[in-house]
Amino acid sequence: MKKAFYYETVIGKIGIAENGKAITNIFFGKTVVPKEIKEEETLLLEKASKQLNEYFQGERTVFDLPLEAEGTEFERMVWDALLTIPYGETRTYGQIAKQIGRPKASRAVGRANGLNPISIFIPCHRVIGSNGKLTGYAGGLYIKKKLLDMENINN
Repeated sequence: MKKAFYYETVIGKIGIAENGKAITNIFFGKTVVPKEIKEEETLLLEKASKQLNEYFQGERTVFDLPLEAEGTEFERMVWDALLTIPYGETRTYGQIAKQIGRPKASRAVGRANGLNPISIFIPCHRVIGSNGKLTGYAGGLYIKKKLLDMENINN
């Protein structure tokens, strides 16, 4: 059974979930949380919250947490590629598609990006449209812009 706990952050209320060995989900504010998740703070969730706050304060650019995102093989390939985007930098969906060896799959990359269950820790906010514009984000475009602006200021 997964456990989750909610924390107030500079971008609003965020829920973090874990499966007993790794972080599995981030929930923004009003996201519906599956019923099989028990609300309970654990040492791993505390550690994740602490690292998230350090990130928001500009003190952390890399997370040191076990992550376990549930998805298809293709989705996991995309999410692994997102982990290689350095703090303060962005990539396009097309660049990620090329990186994973699927240069014509930018739309599928966009879909996988949108299904990322561990936003921020797996930095899907660092992926933008080919025209340089911000595109969808689970926490909303305002949050995506805020995260990117914060990384640019602290970089």
